[in-house]
Amino acid sequence: MMTAIFVFIKCELGHANDVAADIVDNVENVSEVYSTSGQYDLLAKFQLPKEMDIGTFVTKSVQTRPHIRDTFTVITFSPFLPSGK
Repeated sequence: MMTAIFVFIKCELGHANDVAADIVDNVENVSEVYSTSGQYDLLAKFQLPKEMDIGTFVTKSVQTRPHIRDTFTVITFSPFLPSGK
């Protein structure tokens, strides 16, 4: 069983594409990374094992990547899926 978390990421100016590529290539459990408008530059979705500590994962595996200035993590509960899926 996995837990989905979403991490909004604010990057150093001019480095959003570099950060996205780095996360996709080097961070385990990444599912998707999107560029976004607004306060944050990227939105990354991670699928974590239920037993994994979310805070430790974000602080050690995401926040320490080069050119990341700030993060905001959203923890999810049960997904709502279209019928038939």
